[in-house]
Amino acid sequence: MLALLSSLLIAQTEPAPEPQEIVKPQEVRPLPGELDDVPMFNSNSPEKIGTEGILLSTFPPENKQVPAAHLNFRFSGRFDIFAHHVFGDRELPDLTPMYLGILIHNPTSEPVTVNILQAASYLSQPDAPFIQLPPMVPNPTGEVYAGPGDRVTTEILREQRQDIWPAQLTIPPQSSQMLMNLPIPVRTLEPPLNGRSTLMRLRSNGTVYLASLALYAREDAQGNERAPTLAEWETLLETGDLAGPRDRAPTPPNQTSGQIIYGRVAGVSKGSQWVASIADNPITQTLDIPQPGDAFSYGISTLPGGRLQTGQAQSAPMQVSYSDTAYSAHGNYGVEYRLNLPLQNNTNNTQTVTVLLQTPLKEENLSKQGLRFLQPPAPQVFFRGTVRMRYRNDRGIPVTRYWHLVQRRGQMGDPLLTLEMPPGDLRLVEVDLIYPPDATPPQVVTVRTLE
Repeated sequence: MLALLSSLLIAQTEPAPEPQEIVKPQEVRPLPGELDDVPMFNSNSPEKIGTEGILLSTFPPENKQVPAAHLNFRFSGRFDIFAHHVFGDRELPDLTPMYLGILIHNPTSEPVTVNILQAASYLSQPDAPFIQLPPMVPNPTGEVYAGPGDRVTTEILREQRQDIWPAQLTIPPQSSQMLMNLPIPVRTLEPPLNGRSTLMRLRSNGTVYLASLALYAREDAQGNERAPTLAEWETLLETGDLAGPRDRAPTPPNQTSGQIIYGRVAGVSKGSQWVASIADNPITQTLDIPQPGDAFSYGISTLPGGRLQTGQAQSAPMQVSYSDTAYSAHGNYGVEYRLNLPLQNNTNNTQTVTVLLQTPLKEENLSKQGLRFLQPPAPQVFFRGTVRMRYRNDRGIPVTRYWHLVQRRGQMGDPLLTLEMPPGDLRLVEVDLIYPPDATPPQVVTVRTLE
């Protein structure tokens, strides 16, 4: 026992090995398809809330005390809501929880019905703490997650609606309702710091405005903390200014050298899904597998400074936003990627084919004619989320697999599936993920044929 303890202590005190760079000379291709037109109410700035105020308002500026805090954008039909904010630190003067409110308003003369298709909202503590997980874990029931962004995207990928929301909401004419009114508590935490992530998919049969707002808990007549009322939220919307402190201003998009500050998002971005049917033969709609020993990749969430030689930045454009926030929704948090890969073996031999998600080192252009990885990977976690794989296995049986992945900077990843493909075999593989908050782009989906 003493010898075992001694060896463990030596292992803990030895410095971690220096990572070795590994270059994989594989082609990175632009991802076919594009983002759809579904608008996303995208509330992520200021990420860390320090004052009460307006986080994001798409109301018209007329008759508002601070007109510049209102972006005048109407939603109708399909739209998404993404909100991710943090509250608290050791310098808090008191530990009163901050409430996040999402207010929805019907400006028309007829009732508007909003269907809540899928929705989830979770706190870092206690709902979804950032626990250590292995790089790859089966997640058949959705119970594997680390962090609230990971948990909400896992549930929306499964088309779930958390039970705190009804399936449908009817808003009377010229009226508002609270779509969300939930706290970020910190009183019992050490340090007093917490965060909340929310992702919703909705459909309305009429026009609505939205606002995300921050207010401290109020007190009732007995001195107990309570949630702000609709009237209190409406007063903030009418009279309040933008919440602070403001995040770092982003680098102008025309700047191509020096440090790039992407900025946090506060506005309406364009796109809920990126559907890609990937084929290199437009007639047969098939995708030839690589030659034995080779691989090719498709970028996921590529962005300026991280296009990986593809020339493609997938960042969702902003339809409206505040002047000190991101010019594009870099990272595409909450956007679903649905990739269809009709893999075909056009060789004369049976081939072993794998499909992987990978996190190469970020580059605008490939400096070494291939993707660069680290062995061992760097300590920073760059992806933490669930990927769904659908395909027919080697016995022809339809299979659906959910894998929870934790990838660090420069991680090559493990196969999400392995196929034994006879000559002429055609196998459709579907890769589906919702890009999770707290991830750092870009990633790639890689198809590899083993030697």
